[in-house]
Amino acid sequence: MPETETEQSVHRLASLRGRLEQGMDRRAFLRTLASGGYAVGMATWLGVDDFLAADDGEVPIVTALVRDDPADPWSIQERTRAVPAEWYAAVREAVEVNERLARLGFTGYLGSAVVPGSLESGTATVSVGLSSDGHSIPEIVEEVTGSIDLNSETIVDVDEIQNGPEHRDPHLADALANERIASGVACETPSSMATLGPALYHPDGERRFFVTAEHAFLDDHKATDGTLLLPREDSDTIEVGTVAHYHPVEDIAAIEPTGDLEPASRIDEPSRPRVRGQFTRFGLATLVAQGAELEKVGALTGHTTGKIQGIDAVTCFTDEFCRRGQIRWGGEMDLTDGDSGSVSYHRDPESDDDDVLIAGFNNARTWWPGQSYVWGVGAYRLTEQHGYHF
Repeated sequence: MPETETEQSVHRLASLRGRLEQGMDRRAFLRTLASGGYAVGMATWLGVDDFLAADDGEVPIVTALVRDDPADPWSIQERTRAVPAEWYAAVREAVEVNERLARLGFTGYLGSAVVPGSLESGTATVSVGLSSDGHSIPEIVEEVTGSIDLNSETIVDVDEIQNGPEHRDPHLADALANERIASGVACETPSSMATLGPALYHPDGERRFFVTAEHAFLDDHKATDGTLLLPREDSDTIEVGTVAHYHPVEDIAAIEPTGDLEPASRIDEPSRPRVRGQFTRFGLATLVAQGAELEKVGALTGHTTGKIQGIDAVTCFTDEFCRRGQIRWGGEMDLTDGDSGSVSYHRDPESDDDDVLIAGFNNARTWWPGQSYVWGVGAYRLTEQHGYHF
């Protein structure tokens, strides 16, 4: 059946976008738009409208959502920087390939992650995890990966959970500054212990929440009232709130304060850094490109650091569904039972006040031979799916 005029237009635009991502300069791009009868506004459909404002060879990207006023969580602004267009195109294509792999879900597929190369390299790859039952990447999959290289890794004994580090005493909250509780201390649910995250905000009604891992409540959501407790040094345990929203796929629980205590945008480490905002997907990509490390403070393992191993990851290891928008970083010893609910973060590169930007949550670690990292949902994914921000 012959293509309709609309279908032909879409295919021409897709071809134009492909040529742009292969290095077409801005003047040539504008000439091509004009000669094809397209309005400049069509660049928005192509996803390259910012390209028109950049110097040749560079593209401005949004790297973070940052508070204009540190004390006002509703003053969020986009922060941008210019990156090489070739690198941007490679990372964008890798993200699209990664999503295609997740949709295909071929036999043996257990997950995948985008691994941006350095800014100078203009490259990105996708790491694919395969089960150990003799599976490999099918040829039909390789046909849809375009110019992106796939690196396959075999994952073995996923069902055999190994023991974590030896028992450690949890870090409990002590002094409460202005009736606010910093991130990184132990919290308790009706069924287990976890780590408290920093204040999580939602623009609907300008609400603020305590937050921790959803799996800390196990599967007894209906059997309990979702109460979150705060054990304290040399003081009685106090109730801080009840769960307002469970998000099992992202593995977070948003807890509404019910007393005088409020969540704080602070991390409980010696310098008590202030949370100023969060990284976007491409902000995380630039961190990987620079070989940067993330930090975390967990109630059991305390403060640790480690390099980012992959972003926009898909993990299908532990549940009947796959989790998207994951970050892989550090090593398996950076997390143990009780650390879930902590956040990974990085120093704000443009702050003079030791502020930090959140990368994402920490929810689990590898326990099988051959791989070693912590994983959890990216902050950008929570914003995209549910509207939350830090």
